[in-house]
Amino acid sequence: MRLNRTLCFSLLVFVSLAAYGQNAAPSRTPVADGATAVKIAEKALIPVYGKKKVLSERPFTAELKDGVWMVSGTLHCPYSQDSNAACAGGVAMVQISQSDGHILSMGHGK
Repeated sequence: MRLNRTLCFSLLVFVSLAAYGQNAAPSRTPVADGATAVKIAEKALIPVYGKKKVLSERPFTAELKDGVWMVSGTLHCPYSQDSNAACAGGVAMVQISQSDGHILSMGHGK
């Protein structure tokens, strides 16, 4: 009887730990293409800079350099009579690890 209780308890602990291990940390996967890098960047930027600001900088571009996705927004300048006039403002920039999708750095130009 005592052996059955111990066996059942051990089985219950094992199953609980196995289930916890599956949900403890999300699995990280490689970022295979620029479109995926842009999605990750937008999701990281919206809580910091706001949805309206981030969406106003679409389309985002992604370029892979040495295993790091460099994602940046597009600066939209208002129409100007002077074609040589500088456009004021900056864009969001995010660096994402290609190997596991971690955000390495994030910022916004002025």
